[in-house]
Amino acid sequence: MFSRTLFRRTSYFSLISVFAFLTACGGDDGRNGTNGSDGSNGTDGQNGIPALVTVDDVLKTNANVAYAAYGDSLVSAITLDAALARLVANPSENALAEAKSAWFAAREPYGQTEVYRFRVGPIDALNDAGEMGEEGDGAEGRINAWPLGEAIIDYVANQVDGDESPENVESTAGITGNIIADSASFPTIDKEALANNFELGGDERNVTTGYHAIEFLLWGQDLNDDGSGNGARDATGGHRPFTDYLTTAGNCTSGDVAAAETICERRGDYLLAASALLIDDLTRIVDAWNPSVDGNHYSTFVAGGNNSLAKILEGMGRLSFGELAGERMNIALLQDSQEDEHSCFSDNTHRDIFLNAKGVQNAFLGDYQRIDGSVISGSGIDDLLISVGEVALENQLRAALEDTMIKLAVIDQKAKSGEPFDNQIQNADSRALISAGIQGLSSQTDAIEDVIQALNVTTGDLRQDTEEEI
Repeated sequence: MFSRTLFRRTSYFSLISVFAFLTACGGDDGRNGTNGSDGSNGTDGQNGIPALVTVDDVLKTNANVAYAAYGDSLVSAITLDAALARLVANPSENALAEAKSAWFAAREPYGQTEVYRFRVGPIDALNDAGEMGEEGDGAEGRINAWPLGEAIIDYVANQVDGDESPENVESTAGITGNIIADSASFPTIDKEALANNFELGGDERNVTTGYHAIEFLLWGQDLNDDGSGNGARDATGGHRPFTDYLTTAGNCTSGDVAAAETICERRGDYLLAASALLIDDLTRIVDAWNPSVDGNHYSTFVAGGNNSLAKILEGMGRLSFGELAGERMNIALLQDSQEDEHSCFSDNTHRDIFLNAKGVQNAFLGDYQRIDGSVISGSGIDDLLISVGEVALENQLRAALEDTMIKLAVIDQKAKSGEPFDNQIQNADSRALISAGIQGLSSQTDAIEDVIQALNVTTGDLRQDTEEEI
């Protein structure tokens, strides 16, 4: 079985290391006057417009924000792990609620890191050996892929939102029930076993790790019945009971049915193994962005000139259009599909959407608010555009980003007020608001393309990540 004591010790030292790493995040951003070759303060001397901001300044700020945001994600994941350990050790309603709160908190910084995808960076290209490869070689799938193959992990309902066994695919036919139940095929559940069986059978649909595996093991499926009989969804997430983790004889459950205590023990092993693997993956990414390490991705990126600038803009555009507007919003809207929600078990999709877009805005502004309330602030794309005389274009992209954030804030607020995203895609008025958010993301992608042209950098197609027409 998975050694919880050993991992608690590892987590403690990881936490100390992260706090040490994050103290290094800083440096000249072109706003403090040190880049003025004439000894000036680096502005026009009248209203603080940065007249001498360079590409290198933007790259350093972008890298420092990446380091801080991934560092916050790691710290939050370690805090989450501690809450999960308390739940497994002493299951109760309060322990389950605390674990859920820690999961929500952990999603806040990570959601803002999605803008660092699509640019052959550590999240997409860093393999387990710590070597940079091609896009697709990194840990992103293990960390945040969706939809989850929940039927491979644990018990599920026979029918979810009108779909029978949506995650039971041919490549899992050899499993007797699921990983937690099948002790013959999976005698040990630890982080190595989860990593080795990710995308089981070579099928990329079989996602069994990361934030969403932990989410499923905390909430269970969101079965969406409001009791009206008209197909409308209720306004709550999943309702997994804390008794799913009780290991005393006669008290273990799998939902509303009694289960052998070994099932609850293996479920706890799975939960902690998924958390351990998440921390390992995030640690490698933080190390790759650590500014105090020579020869890592941080040093390569900040020395990359226009090639690195192009990566920033490509990540902004591809996240805006294909991933967020297309895959995370438009498909769920067109298909009225709760299964295509990003955080479907916890009903946290509204935060995923808002935070992903916030990450794009952060890259433009060169700003990021850390989980402790402090702010990393330096030169952004906005400052560079003003510096090279593209004031109108800076205003255009700034306005597009602000318009999008306003529209997505409405979706976010409606969810916080009791209408989660899976309800919003069933409501005509709310559907119109979601469509407006999608169009805002599309329009900001147009503006990003104009910036790419004006700055004369070369990127890939910003619209390659979805086949849906927007």
